[in-house]
Amino acid sequence: MTDLQTLNRLVGTWHISGGAEGTVTYEWMEGGHFLIQRVHLSQDGQEVKGIEMIGHLKPFGESASADIQSRYYDTLGNTFDYVYEIEGDMLVIWAGGKGSPSYFKGEFSSDGTTNTGAWHYPGGGGYESTMTRVSTEGGWGIG
Repeated sequence: MTDLQTLNRLVGTWHISGGAEGTVTYEWMEGGHFLIQRVHLSQDGQEVKGIEMIGHLKPFGESASADIQSRYYDTLGNTFDYVYEIEGDMLVIWAGGKGSPSYFKGEFSSDGTTNTGAWHYPGGGGYESTMTRVSTEGGWGIG
């Protein structure tokens, strides 16, 4: 299994609760090189929709990046970069680059239907977050 294939457990629609409320859907783009996340959340009374492309960067004429990276775009005009890692049942999403002081760390339940964790920000900020699987539908899959 490639590191990108570890993200297959995210495929589907999830209900988000905690510091942000709403839904996210992950699906594979045809070809299996990128995972697409569609976001519809409300946080601190502000609604936001967004889309994120997750995979290995591969600029013209170069090899693919070692890390699984992403770029997120939202209806507020934000563009955020992340690095994704799944090891065992632990999901880590680094804001910016790997090792950043801003990150999400959450653990999948044994049956894979929930991921419970928290966003951590420098200076002790952050919030708890739980993803609960609503559906396993999600695109073309990867081999």
